[in-house]
Amino acid sequence: MGLDDKIRNKSEEAVGKGKEFVGDKTDNERLEAEGKGEQAEAKVKQATENAKDAIRDAGDALRK
Repeated sequence: MGLDDKIRNKSEEAVGKGKEFVGDKTDNERLEAEGKGEQAEAKVKQATENAKDAIRDAGDALRK
C-alpha cells in the first residue's frame, strides 16, 4: 500500500471520528451515523490494502 493511500485512509478515518464526535455532542444522530460509516469505510479500505500487500509479499517470498 502506498504511503499516499495510508495517509488518505487515516485522514478519512479521522474525519469520520470528528463527525461522530460532533454528532454525539450536538445530538445529531445523522451526523454521528455518517461519521461511524466513514470510519468503517476507511477501515475496510485499509484492510483491503493490507491484504494486497500481504499477497504481494507472499508472491515475492515465493520467487526468492
